Amino acid sequence: MHFKLICTFIPNDKTDAVMDAAREQGATGATVINSARGEGVDSTKTFFGLNLVTQRDVILFLVEEHLSREILETICEVGEFDVKSGAGIAFQIDVEDAVGVAHQIEKLNPVVGSEL
Repeated sequence: MHFKLICTFIPNDKTDAVMDAAREQGATGATVINSARGEGVDSTKTFFGLNLVTQRDVILFLVEEHLSREILETICEVGEFDVKSGAGIAFQIDVEDAVGVAHQIEKLNPVVGSEL
């Protein structure tokens, strides 16, 4: 079984919705890293020298490669990435090898077994 790593950078108020939607599309879990910050095309606004930035989360999904594109598109839709600037980004990376995923493989075999 081959995996992809989907990395998602999103405002923290969308984290739960994105995680729920990804799980509905076949993601078996995620790791959330809280309190990230970043800057996109538009620089952050300041108020008397203080940066006004929204809190961001980084969500890492290790997903089976046959499910990855649909999960990625769902994350984009739920996160409204193409609707407004600064809504977040997500991308996927090929994973060469992974350990500690035996339980995910058991759960995924009935779902993607026919495609292997």
